[in-house]
Amino acid sequence: MNFLENILSRLQESPGRTILVEAHADGNRTATGVELFTQINTARTFLRKSRLTKGDRCALVAPNSIRWAALDLAVIAEGLIAVPMYARQAAMELAAMLRDADAGLICCGDAALRDAISAAWPDTGNAPRFVLFDEIFSAPPSSAQVAPPPPAGLSSGDTVAILYTSGTSGEAKGVMLTVGNLDHMLSCTGARLDQLMGPGTVPDRVFHYLPFCFAGSWILLLSCLSRTSVLTLSMDLTKLADDIRVAAPDYCLNVPTLLERIRTGVGDNIHKRGGFIAKVFDRASAAWLRLDAQSPQTWDFFWLGLAGLLIFPSIRKRLGPNLRALICGSAPLARETQLFFMMLGIRVLQVYGLTETTAICTMDDPQHVEPGRVGPAIPGIEMKAGENSEIVVRGPNIFPGYWHRPEQTAAVLRDGWFHTGDQGEVDARGNWRITGRLKNLIILNSGHNIAPEPIEEELFRAVPGAQHVMLVGNGRSFLAAIITGADSAGIDSQLERLNAGLPHYRKIRRYHVAQELFTIENGLLTANGKLRRDTIAARFAAEIEEMYAKQE
Repeated sequence: MNFLENILSRLQESPGRTILVEAHADGNRTATGVELFTQINTARTFLRKSRLTKGDRCALVAPNSIRWAALDLAVIAEGLIAVPMYARQAAMELAAMLRDADAGLICCGDAALRDAISAAWPDTGNAPRFVLFDEIFSAPPSSAQVAPPPPAGLSSGDTVAILYTSGTSGEAKGVMLTVGNLDHMLSCTGARLDQLMGPGTVPDRVFHYLPFCFAGSWILLLSCLSRTSVLTLSMDLTKLADDIRVAAPDYCLNVPTLLERIRTGVGDNIHKRGGFIAKVFDRASAAWLRLDAQSPQTWDFFWLGLAGLLIFPSIRKRLGPNLRALICGSAPLARETQLFFMMLGIRVLQVYGLTETTAICTMDDPQHVEPGRVGPAIPGIEMKAGENSEIVVRGPNIFPGYWHRPEQTAAVLRDGWFHTGDQGEVDARGNWRITGRLKNLIILNSGHNIAPEPIEEELFRAVPGAQHVMLVGNGRSFLAAIITGADSAGIDSQLERLNAGLPHYRKIRRYHVAQELFTIENGLLTANGKLRRDTIAARFAAEIEEMYAKQE
């Protein structure tokens, strides 16, 4: 039984159990097993009438919803290839990727999105068919009650999805994922979630806000549908804090940015109160870091115990009374942030992987979390550090190739190994740490190679109000930084403190505070929030030249 057959079977076996929940201000909308199965059947009926044939591409361009999940499964059940897209991306970029995929049908969440993509289509005389979700799911209830045909016969090597990478270099590539990729990955995520939740028949309570078009987010959706879970979807990010309190999840998937903001927000709120509570919090935080460094002082356990009575329980309650773990992926999480949540009594489980590895290469073991590392390789795959500490991987989670890009495929799939482009190191227990990205390396004219990410992370944490930090200096004599969202006051003192602990070639000699923020909408961030370094460097070329025109 493949992953799709398993999900459809589970829906039929749990007809009355709530499977998916949409969190809305005017009341939640839910789907039971039978309701979701019926919606899948309705979408399948529509797709069959569209006269697409096996292997044709069907795009989904819409925010998360119950209907998104139903349509995604319907596309795969009909033997089509799902091409999910990030609805907030620029229409021109969406049109380019959809044309690259040669999508025969483009399913849009609303008319405004459909019209924007259609207007941006480069060849209006050869535009594909656009259809709205409302049209797909508007079939009369009676037609949806007809028993659906069995899912299309799928073999392990059949491609079921093409997910476009973020394209930090400016070019997005379609990553093909197969039935075999998903079968293996869902068995791994299911086993790890069993470790987290323990034995029992009570459904996992899961909260989710990340777009399903991203590989890790999609894997979470499929994992929840493959297990006994209730998945609550955030429908309004401005209501995120309220929604998560109401959902009271056991776990949720996060990106480092949100956890960093929670950490900063907790600290700011406590310091605004001031007085004895702020004193206890600061003393306990310092004590926790000393314990981690194995250099405790006499009163450390007292302060931690006091904070454990007066402060930490109320913070945990606000984050979720049932929270067993926060799962974090997409980028390395600052070790200090992971330690912060552990101090509160909340585990943060890191996951590392790429779209090309079906989202995951490593997952933290819930019983053996090592802060600052992303856990061991998942079962059934091999990982090692190759030349220049590049992480290379092989196993059933590795994608078969990029859509219509044989040369780029050959460049990353060599001798059976996928070359990730990430740099890392592994300890004696098999836990990996991500240290940088090869193509982001800054090579000074002195010949020193510098991974910018660790320094950027430190400066970001040091500068109050900073939204993003990017180092520059390739081919130059020293490093400089572009900082967004910060007040210039205090940056000099923070830089002096940071530079004091760095060797001469890693010191930041100049900085520019940019008024323009880095966003997805202005093209300076990828769809999943990563820096588009080349684009940023081009946008701020004059400011960069000005920094280097000054005397050292």
